[in-house]
Amino acid sequence: MADATEVADAAESLVPVSGRPMLFPRLFCHPRTAGLHALLMTALVAGGGAAGAIARAGVGELGTDSPTGFPWITFGVNVAGCGAMGVLMVILHRLRRSPMWGGPVLGSGFLGGFTTFSTFATDAQRLLGNGHAGTGVLYAAGTVTGALAACEGGRALTARLVPARSSGKRP
Repeated sequence: MADATEVADAAESLVPVSGRPMLFPRLFCHPRTAGLHALLMTALVAGGGAAGAIARAGVGELGTDSPTGFPWITFGVNVAGCGAMGVLMVILHRLRRSPMWGGPVLGSGFLGGFTTFSTFATDAQRLLGNGHAGTGVLYAAGTVTGALAACEGGRALTARLVPARSSGKRP
């Protein structure tokens, strides 16, 4: 186990005397306000997740899937959410002064609450377990392939449409 001196030396290498880490300095706050920052970020991400879950429930109200058929609503939500994640990451990366909360709140929070990979797993297991192996395999493979393709498609399209930052140095 490391002693207090080793821990302090390791911390100093990550957070210099200035109070901000040298690697990804905009992601970290000053040590004196770290607790408040963590509390605020947790609340924001939770709020984003709640909003995403409400949006997902709203989409679920559009209809229901048959117990033996392909779960189109869950498939569509997951593919759309992954496409939106590809778009979001390019926009946040290319904004000159993107907010440090953007990725956690909109990505992990909202889109994490909107997509429903636990329902995907349950639907696939239900289809496979109830003798609908063809539909279950098609659903599982289609969801994974569709989600990855949508994320890459959203990223690639947005990268073509949103101009890159002109300077290599971020303020």
